[in-house]
Amino acid sequence: MKAELIGYSQSPRKVRLVTDFVKGKRVATALAELQFLTKRASKPVAKLIRSAVANAVANGSDAENLRIKNITVDSAGMLRRHRARAMGRAATIRHRKSRMLVTLMEENTTTKKA
Repeated sequence: MKAELIGYSQSPRKVRLVTDFVKGKRVATALAELQFLTKRASKPVAKLIRSAVANAVANGSDAENLRIKNITVDSAGMLRRHRARAMGRAATIRHRKSRMLVTLMEENTTTKKA
C-alpha cells in the first residue's frame, strides 16, 4: 500500500507544506482538501495518493477504510546551471527536485461499545 514519485521538479521544502497538511487523514478527506488547496504541489500529491489507493485496492483492501499513514518528501538531487554575473563571475542556479513516498494503512471499522 505504497506509491512513490521520483524526480518531481519542485523543492522539497515547498512540497512538505502540502504533505504535512494531509498526513494522518483519511484518504477521501485528504483528496477533498487537496482539490481546493492553492499550492502547486497539491495536484501531484493527490495523484500520488490516488495511485497508492489503486495499489491497495489491487491487493484486496477496501478504499473507504484507508488512512494516510505517512508521507515523506526527500531531495531527489538537483539540476545545476550557471548564470553570468558581474566582472566575469558565475553564480550557480540550483533547480531542486523532490522524491515523495506515500504509505497507506487500513483502519479497523469495528466499533467499541462502552
